[in-house]
Amino acid sequence: MRIGSAILLIAIGAILAWAVTPGLIPNVDLTMIGYILMVVGVIGLIASLVLAAPGRGRTRRVSESRTVVDPNTGETITRNESRDAGI
Repeated sequence: MRIGSAILLIAIGAILAWAVTPGLIPNVDLTMIGYILMVVGVIGLIASLVLAAPGRGRTRRVSESRTVVDPNTGETITRNESRDAGI
């Protein structure tokens, strides 16, 4: 569930809970359905915000190693570089 759909569920739930006349549809409690939709929307909103948060264990490190032989001296030079994938 994305942020937009979570907000949509909260809005539809609020409309059903507070703006629709009770008893509009027989044998269906629209107020309870509205509260349920709002709770599901809030849970989805919190989950989507937590999953969309940057960092905290999801950063990737890129390591690169290069080895070059100096043609004049025959010396082997190794260079190791490590950086974040997002930078």
